[in-house]
Amino acid sequence: MRRRIPIAAPLAALTGMLLVLPVVGLLWRAPWSTVGDVLADDGARTALRLSLQVSLLATIASLVLGLPLAWVLARHEFPGRRLLRALALVPLVLPPVVGGVALLLAFGRRGLVGGVLDDWFGVTLPFTTAGAVVAATFVALPFLVVSMEAAFRNLDPRYEDAARTLGARPVARFVRVVVPLTWPSLAAGAALAWARALGEFGATITFAGNAPGRTTTVPLAVYLTLESGDLDGAIVLSVVLLAVSVGVLVALRDRWLGAL
Repeated sequence: MRRRIPIAAPLAALTGMLLVLPVVGLLWRAPWSTVGDVLADDGARTALRLSLQVSLLATIASLVLGLPLAWVLARHEFPGRRLLRALALVPLVLPPVVGGVALLLAFGRRGLVGGVLDDWFGVTLPFTTAGAVVAATFVALPFLVVSMEAAFRNLDPRYEDAARTLGARPVARFVRVVVPLTWPSLAAGAALAWARALGEFGATITFAGNAPGRTTTVPLAVYLTLESGDLDGAIVLSVVLLAVSVGVLVALRDRWLGAL
């Protein structure tokens, strides 16, 4: 008996081609013989180091800020919760350049908060490495909030109740009970937030600028290299980011991605 081909198969194949062909094209066009020379360049190595630094700091900031927010959204009822959730997820749908403009209006020297930071504390965020971290955190934070809110919401409260009856305080319950039980979601959310921060471009160039050694991350370096006419150099740097992204997905595996 002949097996019927599912109706969705042609569409699935077309979708697969749409997703795979750009990657194949990038790898096919990559000048593999010049990879070593490009990566040996001081500017490229500085951009790689800065990208790792900014993305890791943004991930840490997302954990510190995102976990309490996800917990409140998942476990507490209060007026305006839906609005708060919507605002927390705005960076997911907001064009990155618009996000950068919004950050300038909030944390610029004449912004809502930036003026106070500059006048009272001497802290300036725009066009600095710290500003690049803020921009990366802004776009990466929702990934952690989404994954952890779902994990907290689905966690059986009886485990926490048992720990409470044994005398565990709130912080101890969270660290010893909640975190281990939601670890797959936490790892997946943090990894996705890190990957998003690593690839951030629009908000960074708008809010933090493009200063070599301070704010020029790899995505910005790709743009500058392409604008200068060095297509091979831009392709090599793009392949580096592709390798990192694929590495994150491989590390996550199905069981971590399923936690989302």
